[in-house]
Amino acid sequence: MPRGPKGEKHPRDVIGAAVVIGKIAAGEIEDITTEDGKNAAAVALGRMGGKARADNMSAKRRKEIASKAAKSRWSKSRV
Repeated sequence: MPRGPKGEKHPRDVIGAAVVIGKIAAGEIEDITTEDGKNAAAVALGRMGGKARADNMSAKRRKEIASKAAKSRWSKSRV
């Protein structure tokens, strides 16, 4: 099945698309996209990803990562 621009699966033909829309309307399958067309499960994982990573790191490790990012950011020459 081909994928759309945001990675969503959709039927190749018009009749297949109509069947999928009918199944969503009947409640046979669940539409898991948000209003802006993103996958709701991926949005939820993205929200908790950075926070969970920071909770699992020590303060020293977070400081190392931040200082490395600052050095990288400020060492670039501006043209």
